[in-house]
Amino acid sequence: MHFLFDGPKDAATTVALAHGAGAPMDMPFMAAFAEGLAARGLRVARFEFPYMAGRRADGKKRGPDRAPVLEETWRTVIEELGGPENLIIGGKSMGGRIASVIADAAGVKGLLCLGYPFHPAGKPEKLRTAHLETLRTPALIVQGTRDSLGARDEVAGYALSPAIRLHWLEDGDHSFKPRKRSGLTEAQNWREGIEAAADFIGRL
Repeated sequence: MHFLFDGPKDAATTVALAHGAGAPMDMPFMAAFAEGLAARGLRVARFEFPYMAGRRADGKKRGPDRAPVLEETWRTVIEELGGPENLIIGGKSMGGRIASVIADAAGVKGLLCLGYPFHPAGKPEKLRTAHLETLRTPALIVQGTRDSLGARDEVAGYALSPAIRLHWLEDGDHSFKPRKRSGLTEAQNWREGIEAAADFIGRL
């Protein structure tokens, strides 16, 4: 497994972040969150699922691996990073969703989802929330208020476990980007998301 590390090697807590379905671990969004959390004293490890690592190797575009492969990759990551006790797992969109599926069984310290895909785009009836109703792992979901995969008014009606905390980024889309007329910037929303994540991890 190839990791991109940020932050102090001897940090008490490591945060493992997986990418979303369509972009790699070094995309600007992932880099901003990894570097932002590292600047707050956390060790951050980024990695890629097999299909994305393959794309990096030969340049051929592939769709995501099947769920069992994605879940097994997460289990390997946890093992290679020294076990679950001082580990927060999560990531962007699909990466965070797969982490949320295995979090309880893995026994990790916490879960951090950056833009959770509560349903596929344009299919609000196809919910991906069944396992979130009984989640025991302390979790933070950072979500844009107008995320097309789960906006604030939609999520308000979902039955989510009390272990889950939501932090809403004003006017943010699935990557937390606000519209110009909001008066906010993408960088501001990213900073707020990083602060919320660091605060959540600090309280665990």
